[in-house]
Parts: sequence; C-alpha cells; structure tokens
Amino acid sequence: MAQKVSIVIPNYNGQELLIKNLPNVIKYSIDNEIIVVDDASTDNSVKILHKKFKKVKVIRLKNNVGFSKAVNIGINSASHGFVVLLNSDVSPRENYLKIALNHFKRDKSKQLFAVGFLDYSHENQKIILKGRGQAYFKKGFILHSAAKIERGETFWVSGGSGLFDKKKILELGGFDNMFAPFYWEDIDLCFRASRLGYNCIFEPLSIVDHYHDLGAIKKQKSELFIKTVAYKNQFLFFWKNISDTYMIILHIVWLPINILIAIAKFDLAFIIGFFWACLKIPNLIISSFLQKQNYIITEKDILKKYERQ
Repeated sequence: MAQKVSIVIPNYNGQELLIKNLPNVIKYSIDNEIIVVDDASTDNSVKILHKKFKKVKVIRLKNNVGFSKAVNIGINSASHGFVVLLNSDVSPRENYLKIALNHFKRDKSKQLFAVGFLDYSHENQKIILKGRGQAYFKKGFILHSAAKIERGETFWVSGGSGLFDKKKILELGGFDNMFAPFYWEDIDLCFRASRLGYNCIFEPLSIVDHYHDLGAIKKQKSELFIKTVAYKNQFLFFWKNISDTYMIILHIVWLPINILIAIAKFDLAFIIGFFWACLKIPNLIISSFLQKQNYIITEKDILKKYERQ
C-alpha cells in the first residue's frame, strides 16, 4: 500500500496561481490529502477553491499571519506522517512524490528530515535549475548559495518545494514565525534539524516547475522590501543559531565594517534590515528559549559539511 502524504500550500491572493498549478498538484498527488491555507486573501482565492477544487481542504485564516505561521497551521492540520510543502507558484511533475518518498523508505536509521525537489525556476523567460544549497561563514555572516545539481545532502530544503517528516518538524517546533513575513525560515528549520543529527537530501528526479516571477512576493513586494527582509533575517538567523565564540567575535568585529560598506554603497536595505533585526531581539530571546534543543552537532561541523558542495 502506497504511503500517504499531506500536501500543504500557503496562499495569499494567488487565485491565478491556484488555477494554473493546482490541477498538476492534484493530478500527480492522487489519493493524497491537499491542504490550502489561505492567509486572509482579499481576492477570490477561497471562492475559486470551493468552486473548482472541491476535494482540496481549505483553511481560511481571518488575519494575514505570514508564511511560517500559515504553513505551521497546515502542518498541524495534516492527517499523514509526511508533508509536502509547495508554494502556490509551484507545479509538480509526474512521479515527483514517489521518487522522493523512496528516500524515506530506504532510511533505515530514521534520520532523514526532508527531501528537496529540483526546481525548474522560471525567471525572466529563462529556466534556472535550483534546489540544492551550500553554506559558509564569511565576513561575520552565515552565507548560502546554490550547490551542484546532483543527488546528495543539502544545507536546506525549501519550504516551497520539499517533502518533510511531520513528526520531526513538530519536534523542532515548526517554522519560526520570527522570520515573518518570509525568507530564511526554512534554512533555520533545516539547520536546527541538522544540529540534532538529521539529514536533508536533494533529489534531482523529483521535479517541480517554480514560477518565481508570478509568486506573491515578486508581484506584491518591492525589491527594496524583499532585500531588507532578507538582510533582517540573515542577522536574526546568526543571532539565534550561532553560539561559537570565535564566530561571534568575528561577527562583532565585522559588523561596523559591514555597516560602513553598506553606507558607502548606499545599501539602504542592509541598514534598515539591521535596525529591524534589532527591534526583533525580544522575539529572538523568546524564540530561542521556546525552541531550545539538546543539539549534538556543532555549528562549525555543519558548515564544514556543507561548505562548497
């Protein structure tokens, strides 16, 4: 008997994306639960879901809560032990699910946390292959970048195109809403999972089409806002997850240098992102306390493992 999964899709004003992408989600996820968490959309998303996609479970939120919280609500509502997280701008291809599930079936040690899909990312009329990541420490920050597209371990699995072990997500407390409205929450979750000894795998034969230019972030947010959020969460990720003394000292030493460089380059997003992150320090303290885990692997060991894949 085939393993059942729950597909969780957060949605905000994505009625066109739902019409475009949900048919393939349904087609290639036969007999599996599909949950759309509508994050207080003001368009006709919910009406379309009820009219055109009656087999889809709809959770309608009264207030806009952001990506992390919306996805957490969907995960907690999921009926099955594995959850596929898809953005509304993602359309899966045939056998994407079966191939990814095979990794969990072969995982005798039960240490597999998530399987990332290969993104055929549609950007500026081009297709860029994405889905596998590496990370490194440089100039006081944890930086991440694309890794070689081949099957193997990955620094993180995208919260918009991956298969996750629900029990392990709940063990970690889910995505951290401190990173709202978006970005870095999936990196944070997978980093914490890695520190518990869990693994993340990239599977290039589990393929999805990702229409980034049509997504809610690109369509509804300015480039300055997106960049500012990314910087804000880059700071928060470091402050939350890094306790290594040497790395903290270098972060402090590099901070004024990085600020001066940002001023010289008129990088307003970096400056605003830094002060925005500072305002989130009370949330950071609460988050770190609530999500405290008995980690068994150090930050340095993880970065060494995923540096320059």
